[in-house]
Amino acid sequence: QLQIVESGGGLVQPGGSLRLSCTASGFTLNYYAIGWFRQAPGKEREGVSCISSTGGTTSYVDSVKGRFTISRDNAKSTVYLQMNSLKPEDTAVYYCAAESRRVSCPIRVATDWGQGTQVTVHS
Repeated sequence: QLQIVESGGGLVQPGGSLRLSCTASGFTLNYYAIGWFRQAPGKEREGVSCISSTGGTTSYVDSVKGRFTISRDNAKSTVYLQMNSLKPEDTAVYYCAAESRRVSCPIRVATDWGQGTQVTVHS
């Protein structure tokens, strides 16, 4: 089981930017497609973005297209989510997740989750 760790969350004003990072402890993420999910208070968790194990394929939920960019640096075994033009509705806990043996998107049944990182967009 992967020990996934997210970082990079924080408080930012509307229109600002944050970059989230996702790494794994004791194992490499390089063999897995990785998805970013988020859960806002009182709402169901939703998939935000996904990247294949090679980085050749990415996908985004419509609400973040053109504002968020997912990428990965397999030399560092790290997946990033660059979030620009942030809006108050982006406020949520953001999670990184993988699915055992899945190298392509989407993540269908995530088997490994991080603890989440809080993103708050507020003026």
